[in-house]
Amino acid sequence: MRLVTVGIVAVLLLLQHPLWFGKGGWLKVRELDTQLAAQRTGNERLRVRNAALGAEVRDLKTGFDAIEERARAELGMVRQDETFFQMLDPAEGRGTPSRP
Repeated sequence: MRLVTVGIVAVLLLLQHPLWFGKGGWLKVRELDTQLAAQRTGNERLRVRNAALGAEVRDLKTGFDAIEERARAELGMVRQDETFFQMLDPAEGRGTPSRP
């Protein structure tokens, strides 16, 4: 009788091995779930970035305000009827030694 019990336990263990450690086993499914969650997080971050870029493209295509704002900020452009003034910090002026 003891030999039959050991045999049945051995067969059960052999049947359980693929369930836990096989190609579609619980450990592999758990690992894939973790990878899926990480991929979904990355996709959401990229979706938000793409939406922001899409809104910026639409704004640049339709409105001149966005184009003007970019030209002013990135290229330092001014209109013809404007005067540009540059304010310098006295501590960082020419010929003045900087203080620690």
